[in-house]
Amino acid sequence: MLGHGVGLRLRHYDRALAGDVGRDVDWVEVVSENFFGPQGGAPGGRPRAVLERIRADRPVVLHGVSLGPGSVDPPSPRYLSTLRALCDWIEPAWVSDHLCWGAAGGHHAHELLPLPYTEEALRIVVEHVERAQEVLGRRLLLENVSSYVSYAASTMPEHEFLMEVARRADCLVLLDVNNVVVSGCNHGFDPHEYVDGIDPARVWQLHLANHSDRGTHRFDDHRGPVPAEVWSLYEHALRRLGPVSTLIEWDQEVPPWEELVAQRDEAERRAVAVLGPAAAKGGR
Repeated sequence: MLGHGVGLRLRHYDRALAGDVGRDVDWVEVVSENFFGPQGGAPGGRPRAVLERIRADRPVVLHGVSLGPGSVDPPSPRYLSTLRALCDWIEPAWVSDHLCWGAAGGHHAHELLPLPYTEEALRIVVEHVERAQEVLGRRLLLENVSSYVSYAASTMPEHEFLMEVARRADCLVLLDVNNVVVSGCNHGFDPHEYVDGIDPARVWQLHLANHSDRGTHRFDDHRGPVPAEVWSLYEHALRRLGPVSTLIEWDQEVPPWEELVAQRDEAERRAVAVLGPAAAKGGR
């Protein structure tokens, strides 16, 4: 339990370099690929300075967007070795990525594409997650993605697929509460039932964010403060899961630092209201 943190984005790098981040948050999450260095090594210049400065004060979590363990193509050996080098250098609290696919025939879509929830897809994901964990020397956290299409071939609900991947590959879960709300609305399932189907022992992190209502569907754009619907499901998740490290994601129209931290503080306030003082990370 790291406490309550924020996703660090470019707008706030100067603050991080000044050493002002650690005073306001318990931990930060950064996008792994933003800190890949040339020729598969650690980054240099400003990115390296930012990450080193933050890591000196607070835990750092690496959050990837390119693993795509559900792709038919196996994870790129070069990608995994570069990620391993970054892990060895920065020593993150943990490493996460998304339960999705994104590559085929050597081409990468650069999208977090949803999977059919079938036994065949399950076997592929497990094989690729096991390979990634072997190379990295650590367990991965896999995040549920927002989706806008479903597959007629699916034979199980998403939360069962996620839990079966975690069980077979012995990996962990990053439960994105906002994504559950988005996908639940788009596909007609109950977000509360989704959360109730998650094994608390596997969940090491929660994501909170905003999304847009496009009329015909919800769209996961991470723009704006966390909405009431996501806060409500967050509180339900805490009752189900207990204290879990929680992060605020805000990726579009990134606000001033103070507004981002206020969202972090609200997450902590709600966690303490639901679970008591054990839900807050001491020492800030």
